[in-house]
Amino acid sequence: MLFAALDVQSGKVIGKCMPRHRAAEFRRFLGMVEKNVPTELDVHVLMDNASSHKTKLIRGWFGRRPRWHVHFTPTSASWISQVERFFALLTGDQSRRGALRSVGELEAATTAYIEARNADPKPFRWVKSADDSLAAVERFCLRAIAVQDQCA
Repeated sequence: MLFAALDVQSGKVIGKCMPRHRAAEFRRFLGMVEKNVPTELDVHVLMDNASSHKTKLIRGWFGRRPRWHVHFTPTSASWISQVERFFALLTGDQSRRGALRSVGELEAATTAYIEARNADPKPFRWVKSADDSLAAVERFCLRAIAVQDQCA
């Protein structure tokens, strides 16, 4: 399981492979992020609604850190998280390089990918305005409603 945090300004990634995706591993990852972010900066965490992100352990950890601000994505809206774009690039680039034969090879390849990306980081840039994106969502919704009406 890859945990990753993306500095949206610089494009640098903090990543760690762990055997499971439980609150304990997530808490260790948060500690790693905290050590890598200058103390004078606020940290905004945009994450999905996984149960491991909402446990008493995690809520307590965030509660003791006023510079940390938690934002949850709506269900099925992980596309708004730029780190998800990083995951897509990682997956695409790794699958083009061929098969990996073990978890160890996968972890090594993932770590190498993050290190190479961080050697020359580039932030993601939205190419459409918010209005353009919202208009596209509206068009999709109108088409879906029209199809539903035809099926009824």
